[in-house]
Amino acid sequence: MRVAFVGKGGSGKTTLSALFARHLARSGAPVLAIDGDINQHLAEALGSGADEGGSRNGGGSGNGDGSGSFTAPPLSARLAEIKDCLRGGNPLIASREVMIKTTPPGRGSTLLRLLGDDPVHTRHVQEVGGVPLMVTGEFDESDLGVACYHSKLGAVELYLNHLVDGPGEYLVVDMTAGADAFASGLFTRFDLTFLVAEPTRKGVSVYRQYRDHAREFGIPLAVVGNKVTGEDDLLFLKEHVGDDLLAHCVHSPFVRAQEQGRARGDLEAHNLHALDRLRSALDARTKDWTAFQKHAVEFHLRNATAWANRSTGIDLATQIDPGFEHGPAALMSTV
Repeated sequence: MRVAFVGKGGSGKTTLSALFARHLARSGAPVLAIDGDINQHLAEALGSGADEGGSRNGGGSGNGDGSGSFTAPPLSARLAEIKDCLRGGNPLIASREVMIKTTPPGRGSTLLRLLGDDPVHTRHVQEVGGVPLMVTGEFDESDLGVACYHSKLGAVELYLNHLVDGPGEYLVVDMTAGADAFASGLFTRFDLTFLVAEPTRKGVSVYRQYRDHAREFGIPLAVVGNKVTGEDDLLFLKEHVGDDLLAHCVHSPFVRAQEQGRARGDLEAHNLHALDRLRSALDARTKDWTAFQKHAVEFHLRNATAWANRSTGIDLATQIDPGFEHGPAALMSTV
Protein backbone atom coordinates (compact mmCIF):
# COMPACT_ATOMS: atom_id res chain seq x y z
CA MET A 1 0.00 0.00 0.00
CA ARG A 2 1.16 3.51 -0.82
CA VAL A 3 0.84 6.47 1.51
CA ALA A 4 1.82 10.13 1.16
CA PHE A 5 2.45 12.54 4.02
CA VAL A 6 1.48 16.12 3.18
CA GLY A 7 0.84 19.32 5.12
CA LYS A 8 1.90 22.86 5.77
CA GLY A 9 5.63 23.54 5.92
CA GLY A 10 6.82 22.98 9.48
CA SER A 11 3.83 20.83 10.44
CA GLY A 12 6.05 17.83 11.11
CA LYS A 13 5.20 15.73 8.06
CA THR A 14 8.82 14.70 7.49
CA THR A 15 9.17 13.63 11.11
CA LEU A 16 5.96 11.63 10.92
CA SER A 17 6.99 10.11 7.58
CA ALA A 18 10.20 8.89 9.21
CA LEU A 19 8.47 7.63 12.35
CA PHE A 20 5.87 5.74 10.35
CA ALA A 21 8.42 4.21 7.97
CA ARG A 22 10.60 3.06 10.87
CA HIS A 23 7.52 1.75 12.68
CA LEU A 24 6.65 -0.39 9.66
CA ALA A 25 10.22 -1.56 9.11
CA ARG A 26 10.66 -2.61 12.73
CA SER A 27 7.52 -4.74 12.46
CA GLY A 28 9.28 -6.73 9.73
CA ALA A 29 7.14 -5.40 6.87
CA PRO A 30 8.73 -4.65 3.49
CA VAL A 31 8.87 -0.84 3.30
CA LEU A 32 10.44 1.79 1.07
CA ALA A 33 10.54 5.50 1.86
CA ILE A 34 10.88 8.23 -0.76
CA ASP A 35 11.85 11.84 -0.06
CA GLY A 36 9.71 13.85 -2.46
CA ASP A 37 10.00 17.19 -0.66
CA ILE A 38 11.91 20.15 -2.07
CA ASN A 39 13.67 20.27 1.31
CA GLN A 40 15.43 16.91 1.38
CA HIS A 41 15.46 16.05 5.10
CA LEU A 42 13.98 12.55 5.27
CA ALA A 43 17.38 10.83 5.35
CA GLU A 44 18.35 12.98 8.31
CA ALA A 45 15.06 12.25 10.07
CA LEU A 46 15.44 8.51 9.49
CA GLY A 47 19.09 8.47 10.49
CA SER A 48 18.81 10.46 13.74
CA GLY A 49 20.48 8.35 16.39
CA ALA A 50 20.43 5.23 14.23
CA ASP A 51 23.31 2.81 14.21
CA GLU A 52 22.02 0.31 11.68
CA GLY A 53 22.94 0.87 8.05
CA GLY A 54 23.59 -0.68 4.71
CA SER A 55 23.32 0.15 1.05
CA ARG A 56 21.88 -1.74 -1.88
CA ASN A 57 24.19 0.14 -4.20
CA GLY A 58 27.35 -0.36 -2.16
CA GLY A 59 27.89 3.29 -1.29
CA GLY A 60 27.67 4.88 2.13
CA SER A 61 26.92 3.43 5.51
CA GLY A 62 23.52 4.98 6.08
CA ASN A 63 24.26 5.38 9.77
CA GLY A 64 25.04 8.24 12.11
CA ASP A 65 22.85 11.33 12.20
CA GLY A 66 21.96 11.24 8.52
CA SER A 67 24.08 14.28 7.68
CA GLY A 68 26.08 13.60 4.54
CA SER A 69 25.69 9.81 4.93
CA PHE A 70 23.22 9.25 2.07
CA THR A 71 25.30 8.62 -1.05
CA ALA A 72 22.93 6.80 -3.42
CA PRO A 73 22.22 8.94 -6.50
CA PRO A 74 18.93 10.85 -6.46
CA LEU A 75 16.24 9.73 -8.88
CA SER A 76 16.31 13.04 -10.74
CA ALA A 77 20.02 12.66 -11.50
CA ARG A 78 19.44 9.58 -13.66
CA LEU A 79 16.03 10.33 -15.14
CA ALA A 80 17.11 9.38 -18.67
CA GLU A 81 18.34 5.95 -17.55
CA ILE A 82 15.15 5.42 -15.52
CA LYS A 83 13.06 6.20 -18.58
CA ASP A 84 15.01 3.68 -20.66
CA CYS A 85 14.48 1.05 -18.00
CA LEU A 86 10.75 1.67 -17.59
CA ARG A 87 9.79 1.99 -21.26
CA GLY A 88 11.41 -1.40 -21.85
CA GLY A 89 9.99 -2.90 -25.03
CA ASN A 90 6.79 -0.84 -25.14
CA PRO A 91 6.28 -0.20 -28.88
CA LEU A 92 4.17 2.91 -28.19
CA ILE A 93 7.14 4.79 -26.68
CA ALA A 94 9.77 5.36 -29.34
CA SER A 95 12.49 6.89 -27.14
CA ARG A 96 13.31 8.40 -23.79
CA GLU A 97 12.92 11.88 -25.33
CA VAL A 98 9.17 11.39 -25.84
CA MET A 99 8.59 9.80 -22.44
CA ILE A 100 7.31 12.43 -20.02
CA LYS A 101 6.63 12.28 -16.29
CA THR A 102 3.03 11.13 -16.78
CA THR A 103 3.63 8.47 -19.44
CA PRO A 104 1.63 5.45 -18.28
CA PRO A 105 2.85 1.89 -18.68
CA GLY A 106 1.58 -0.39 -21.41
CA ARG A 107 2.27 -3.84 -22.74
CA GLY A 108 6.03 -4.21 -23.05
CA SER A 109 6.82 -1.66 -20.32
CA THR A 110 9.04 -2.69 -17.43
CA LEU A 111 6.94 -3.04 -14.28
CA LEU A 112 8.66 -2.95 -10.91
CA ARG A 113 8.15 -4.82 -7.66
CA LEU A 114 8.86 -3.00 -4.42
CA LEU A 115 12.59 -3.31 -3.66
CA GLY A 116 12.98 -5.63 -6.62
CA ASP A 117 16.24 -6.63 -8.28
CA ASP A 118 16.07 -3.99 -11.01
CA PRO A 119 18.27 -1.02 -11.99
CA VAL A 120 16.00 1.56 -10.30
CA HIS A 121 16.10 -0.07 -6.89
CA THR A 122 19.64 -1.41 -6.96
CA ARG A 123 21.11 1.97 -7.98
CA HIS A 124 18.96 4.39 -5.98
CA VAL A 125 18.02 2.68 -2.70
CA GLN A 126 20.11 3.02 0.43
CA GLU A 127 19.17 1.92 3.91
CA VAL A 128 19.05 4.65 6.56
CA GLY A 129 17.96 3.99 10.13
CA GLY A 130 16.79 0.52 9.14
CA VAL A 131 14.58 1.86 6.31
CA PRO A 132 15.35 1.55 2.58
CA LEU A 133 15.23 5.07 1.13
CA MET A 134 15.22 6.77 -2.27
CA VAL A 135 15.49 10.54 -2.70
CA THR A 136 14.26 12.84 -5.44
CA GLY A 137 17.19 15.24 -5.33
CA GLU A 138 17.74 18.78 -4.19
CA PHE A 139 16.69 21.94 -5.97
CA ASP A 140 20.10 23.51 -6.57
CA GLU A 141 21.54 26.70 -8.08
CA SER A 142 21.55 25.31 -11.62
CA ASP A 143 17.75 25.00 -11.41
CA LEU A 144 17.11 28.57 -10.32
CA GLY A 145 15.06 30.50 -12.87
CA VAL A 146 14.98 27.64 -15.39
CA ALA A 147 13.10 24.77 -13.75
CA CYS A 148 10.48 23.99 -11.12
CA TYR A 149 10.75 21.23 -8.53
CA HIS A 150 8.07 19.23 -10.32
CA SER A 151 10.60 18.49 -13.05
CA LYS A 152 12.51 16.48 -10.45
CA LEU A 153 9.37 14.88 -9.03
CA GLY A 154 8.70 13.53 -12.52
CA ALA A 155 11.07 10.66 -11.73
CA VAL A 156 8.96 9.74 -8.70
CA GLU A 157 5.75 9.92 -10.74
CA LEU A 158 7.17 7.63 -13.42
CA TYR A 159 8.37 5.21 -10.75
CA LEU A 160 4.95 5.09 -9.10
CA ASN A 161 3.22 4.67 -12.47
CA HIS A 162 5.28 1.53 -13.13
CA LEU A 163 5.27 0.05 -9.60
CA VAL A 164 3.16 -2.98 -8.71
CA ASP A 165 3.17 -3.17 -4.93
CA GLY A 166 1.74 -6.26 -3.31
CA PRO A 167 -0.17 -7.10 -0.11
CA GLY A 168 1.75 -6.32 3.07
CA GLU A 169 4.22 -4.03 1.26
CA TYR A 170 4.44 -0.33 2.09
CA LEU A 171 5.64 2.75 0.25
CA VAL A 172 5.92 5.94 2.33
CA VAL A 173 6.45 9.25 0.50
CA ASP A 174 7.26 12.57 2.17
CA MET A 175 5.65 15.05 -0.23
CA THR A 176 6.12 18.75 -0.93
CA ALA A 177 4.61 21.18 1.57
CA GLY A 178 1.22 22.80 1.21
CA ALA A 179 -1.16 22.19 -1.66
CA ASP A 180 1.71 22.38 -4.16
CA ALA A 181 1.49 18.63 -4.72
CA PHE A 182 -1.66 19.22 -6.75
CA ALA A 183 0.43 20.90 -9.46
CA SER A 184 0.99 17.40 -10.89
CA GLY A 185 -0.89 14.12 -10.98
CA LEU A 186 1.37 12.69 -8.29
CA PHE A 187 -1.33 13.12 -5.64
CA THR A 188 -3.40 10.39 -7.35
CA ARG A 189 -0.67 7.76 -7.01
CA PHE A 190 -1.46 6.76 -3.40
CA ASP A 191 -3.90 4.48 -1.62
CA LEU A 192 -4.22 6.96 1.24
CA THR A 193 -2.92 10.45 1.97
CA PHE A 194 -2.15 11.55 5.52
CA LEU A 195 -2.41 15.31 5.96
CA VAL A 196 -0.42 16.48 8.97
CA ALA A 197 -2.15 19.47 10.58
CA GLU A 198 -1.14 21.61 13.51
CA PRO A 199 -3.97 22.94 15.70
CA THR A 200 -3.79 26.41 14.16
CA ARG A 201 -5.77 28.35 11.56
CA LYS A 202 -2.89 28.06 9.09
CA GLY A 203 -2.66 24.35 9.76
CA VAL A 204 -6.29 23.66 8.95
CA SER A 205 -6.30 26.01 5.94
CA VAL A 206 -3.98 23.62 4.08
CA TYR A 207 -6.32 20.80 5.07
CA ARG A 208 -9.26 22.58 3.44
CA GLN A 209 -7.30 23.03 0.20
CA TYR A 210 -6.35 19.37 0.13
CA ARG A 211 -9.84 18.23 1.08
CA ASP A 212 -11.46 20.14 -1.77
CA HIS A 213 -8.98 18.96 -4.41
CA ALA A 214 -9.01 15.39 -3.12
CA ARG A 215 -12.80 15.18 -3.24
CA GLU A 216 -12.80 16.26 -6.88
CA PHE A 217 -10.79 13.16 -7.83
CA GLY A 218 -12.04 10.75 -5.18
CA ILE A 219 -8.69 10.67 -3.35
CA PRO A 220 -8.94 9.26 0.22
CA LEU A 221 -7.60 11.67 2.84
CA ALA A 222 -7.10 11.36 6.59
CA VAL A 223 -5.82 14.01 8.99
CA VAL A 224 -3.12 13.47 11.59
CA GLY A 225 -3.09 16.19 14.21
CA ASN A 226 0.41 17.09 15.33
CA LYS A 227 1.97 19.14 18.13
CA VAL A 228 -1.19 18.77 20.21
CA THR A 229 -0.51 20.10 23.70
CA GLY A 230 -3.88 19.69 25.39
CA GLU A 231 -7.63 19.34 25.19
CA ASP A 232 -8.10 22.79 23.64
CA ASP A 233 -5.83 21.87 20.72
CA LEU A 234 -7.69 18.61 20.18
CA LEU A 235 -11.08 20.30 20.29
CA PHE A 236 -9.87 22.89 17.77
CA LEU A 237 -8.87 20.14 15.33
CA LYS A 238 -12.13 18.27 15.81
CA GLU A 239 -14.11 21.46 15.18
CA HIS A 240 -12.31 22.29 11.92
CA VAL A 241 -11.48 18.81 10.60
CA GLY A 242 -14.37 16.71 11.87
CA ASP A 243 -14.46 13.02 10.99
CA ASP A 244 -11.34 13.33 8.81
CA LEU A 245 -9.26 13.44 12.02
CA LEU A 246 -7.81 9.94 12.27
CA ALA A 247 -5.24 10.34 15.04
CA HIS A 248 -3.15 12.95 16.80
CA CYS A 249 0.38 13.15 18.16
CA VAL A 250 1.48 14.98 21.27
CA HIS A 251 4.79 16.69 21.95
CA SER A 252 7.50 14.03 21.87
CA PRO A 253 10.59 14.23 24.10
CA PHE A 254 11.77 11.12 22.22
CA VAL A 255 11.71 12.92 18.87
CA ARG A 256 13.38 16.01 20.31
CA ALA A 257 16.14 13.86 21.81
CA GLN A 258 16.63 12.14 18.45
CA GLU A 259 16.89 15.48 16.68
CA GLN A 260 19.49 16.64 19.17
CA GLY A 261 21.52 13.45 18.93
CA ARG A 262 20.90 12.47 22.54
CA ALA A 263 19.94 9.13 24.12
CA ARG A 264 17.31 7.29 22.14
CA GLY A 265 14.78 5.97 24.65
CA ASP A 266 11.38 4.93 23.33
CA LEU A 267 8.56 6.66 21.53
CA GLU A 268 5.77 7.67 23.88
CA ALA A 269 2.84 5.25 24.21
CA HIS A 270 0.29 7.74 22.85
CA ASN A 271 2.36 8.54 19.76
CA LEU A 272 3.07 4.85 19.19
CA HIS A 273 -0.67 4.20 19.33
CA ALA A 274 -1.18 6.96 16.74
CA LEU A 275 1.23 5.19 14.36
CA ASP A 276 -0.70 1.95 14.88
CA ARG A 277 -3.90 3.77 13.90
CA LEU A 278 -2.28 5.06 10.74
CA ARG A 279 -1.22 1.56 9.76
CA SER A 280 -4.66 0.12 10.50
CA ALA A 281 -6.29 2.78 8.32
CA LEU A 282 -3.87 2.07 5.49
CA ASP A 283 -4.32 -1.71 5.79
CA ALA A 284 -8.09 -1.25 5.59
CA ARG A 285 -7.85 0.27 2.12
CA THR A 286 -8.56 -1.84 -0.96
CA LYS A 287 -6.17 -1.48 -3.86
CA ASP A 288 -8.01 -0.15 -6.92
CA TRP A 289 -5.79 -0.71 -9.94
CA THR A 290 -8.53 0.32 -12.37
CA ALA A 291 -8.88 3.77 -10.77
CA PHE A 292 -5.11 4.04 -10.55
CA GLN A 293 -4.66 3.51 -14.29
CA LYS A 294 -7.64 5.75 -15.10
CA HIS A 295 -6.06 8.65 -13.20
CA ALA A 296 -2.69 7.97 -14.86
CA VAL A 297 -4.24 8.20 -18.32
CA GLU A 298 -6.29 11.29 -17.42
CA PHE A 299 -3.30 13.27 -16.20
CA HIS A 300 -1.17 12.11 -19.10
CA LEU A 301 -3.73 13.50 -21.52
CA ARG A 302 -3.91 16.75 -19.54
CA ASN A 303 -0.15 17.21 -19.73
CA ALA A 304 -0.06 16.22 -23.39
CA THR A 305 -2.62 18.87 -24.28
CA ALA A 306 -1.20 21.57 -22.02
CA TRP A 307 2.46 21.41 -23.05
CA ALA A 308 3.95 18.03 -23.87
CA ASN A 309 2.61 17.60 -27.41
CA ARG A 310 4.25 20.88 -28.39
CA SER A 311 7.43 20.04 -26.54
CA THR A 312 7.89 16.59 -28.08
CA GLY A 313 6.35 17.30 -31.48
CA ILE A 314 4.09 14.26 -31.36
CA ASP A 315 0.61 13.38 -30.12
CA LEU A 316 1.33 11.73 -26.79
CA ALA A 317 -2.17 10.30 -26.61
CA THR A 318 -0.77 7.57 -28.85
CA GLN A 319 1.33 6.34 -25.90
CA ILE A 320 -1.80 5.08 -24.12
CA ASP A 321 -2.31 1.34 -24.48
CA PRO A 322 -6.08 0.69 -24.26
CA GLY A 323 -5.48 -3.03 -23.83
CA PHE A 324 -3.25 -2.66 -20.79
CA GLU A 325 -4.63 -3.54 -17.34
CA HIS A 326 -2.43 -2.48 -14.45
CA GLY A 327 -1.80 -4.65 -11.40
CA PRO A 328 -0.37 -8.05 -10.45
CA ALA A 329 -1.71 -9.74 -13.56
CA ALA A 330 0.22 -7.31 -15.77
CA LEU A 331 3.34 -7.98 -13.74
CA MET A 332 2.98 -11.71 -14.23
CA SER A 333 2.52 -11.30 -17.97
CA THR A 334 5.94 -9.64 -18.23
CA VAL A 335 7.78 -12.38 -16.38
